[in-house]
Amino acid sequence: MSEALEMGFIADDRLAGFRLQRLEIFNWGTFDGRVWTLKLGGKNGLLTGDIGSGKSTLVDAVTTLLVPSQRIAYNKAAGADNRERTLRSYVLGYFKSERQESLGGGAKPVALRELNGYSVILGVFHNEGYDKTVTLAQIFWMKDATQPARLYAAYEGDLSIAVDFSGFGTEIGALRKRLRGAGVELFETFPPYGAWFRRRFGIENEQALDLFHQTVSLKSVGNLTDFVRLHMLEPFTVEPRIAALIQHFEDLNRAHEAVLKAKRQIEMLGPLVADCDTHHTMTERAEELRGSRDTLRPWFASLKLELLDKRHASLSEELSRYQIAIERLEAGRRTQRDRERELHRTIAENGGDRIESIAAEIRQQEEELQRRNQKSERYGKLARQLGEHPAATAEEFHLQRAGHSAMHETTADAEARVQNDLNEAGVLFTQGA
Repeated sequence: MSEALEMGFIADDRLAGFRLQRLEIFNWGTFDGRVWTLKLGGKNGLLTGDIGSGKSTLVDAVTTLLVPSQRIAYNKAAGADNRERTLRSYVLGYFKSERQESLGGGAKPVALRELNGYSVILGVFHNEGYDKTVTLAQIFWMKDATQPARLYAAYEGDLSIAVDFSGFGTEIGALRKRLRGAGVELFETFPPYGAWFRRRFGIENEQALDLFHQTVSLKSVGNLTDFVRLHMLEPFTVEPRIAALIQHFEDLNRAHEAVLKAKRQIEMLGPLVADCDTHHTMTERAEELRGSRDTLRPWFASLKLELLDKRHASLSEELSRYQIAIERLEAGRRTQRDRERELHRTIAENGGDRIESIAAEIRQQEEELQRRNQKSERYGKLARQLGEHPAATAEEFHLQRAGHSAMHETTADAEARVQNDLNEAGVLFTQGA
């Protein structure tokens, strides 16, 4: 994403960084049948409500947007067992269990939605420091009777479920086609999707998302040292680092001895370096004088070139006049030849091929018109480059041409004067040195 960033930061940086502006859910858990929106505006929020009102459902929606599915433990915020809620239960909308006498009195979950529906969770994040907006979304549908299928969507802009993720029927392929047409990037798996939003959010390590998952539904920390060690620090092997540290110390010791030896050598080479500097200065001076001497020949050559340029300009102008005359005569000759052929045909056929002769004359006139139009377009382009309007009559053209010749001579004289001034300045600099 080759794009220019506006680096004018906001005065109040408390809302800097990508912050959740809006969370939208559709057919997620018990939030059924319409789009439900939680507007935070990039600020902190507090979810309150009775047990079962949907607080953990919203938290799990945010977690699903940002954390790989194999690492998510749903409903942890409520302190529930890992098997109480699953992605399937959220997509189908399980809301209670009923005892089935046919199953030996076992309980079966009751769903709000059929298998042919779909669910969407969408989060809009905004960075006021850079004035950038990113939308993350996930679409779920029951591809078979076991686990829901999933499609990941990411977009650098503001999307919404009502506008961008609805009105496509039940065919997910139609939704894919529409989203791609709108410039939305689609992913089949979480790793490329996660890499996409981590790069834009500035999250360098996946462990930050693991820490987010651990803290977003934190009930109790326990031993703080163990929590930091397990969730905030990356494990590593100590022995290789100790061996490397010892080796590094030995390398530094050898480098220190080498530096002391080099200092002694530099002190001994001091007089030689001074002589080399003197030799270098004298060599540069000799090269400068040699260059001044070699400049004399080009200077005289420039004077000769100035005279040749003037002669060339006059010959070019004369050649242009002759070429115009030749073209005019050539055009007359072609006209006379066509007229001659026409007369021969008229005499031979007594006027029978008059239409063919007229067509030939038309073609000849069209070719001449095209050639003159091309020359006129080139003339107009060159005239506009000089800041002038193309001449409309022959008299204006000749006056404009004479002005251009005078302009060319004036420019050539100015260029010659500048070159002479440069050459004289070089000579004076050489003499002063």
